[in-house]
Amino acid sequence: MNIIKKIALAFFLTLSFAAVAPMAVAAEAEAVVSAENEVANTITHIEQGLAETQKSDFSAVVLHLKSARAASDKIKGNEALVKEGFEHIVQGQIQAKFGDVEKTTAELNKALAIYKSIK
Repeated sequence: MNIIKKIALAFFLTLSFAAVAPMAVAAEAEAVVSAENEVANTITHIEQGLAETQKSDFSAVVLHLKSARAASDKIKGNEALVKEGFEHIVQGQIQAKFGDVEKTTAELNKALAIYKSIK
């Protein structure tokens, strides 16, 4: 009787591991897709911020950069590049608050290049 219990236990453990393993793989794949989407969102907001900078609409620039920062926070992996890009976004936001078109554009172009290299 004891052998039957051990066999049944082993069988149920095998089934449970088989059921959980695909979920773990799917969650990992979903995280990669999510990170790629956040990189794309960050790039989009930086590009929109650059377009608004050329129009000297700094309130819109600040809003786009705030959204870019939020999307950047959700990116997993490439921590060093993400941090560097994030710092350029912050500097661009600071320069936008001062109304400096040239410095804002320069910082956003640096951030854009970094995030495009991640993608």
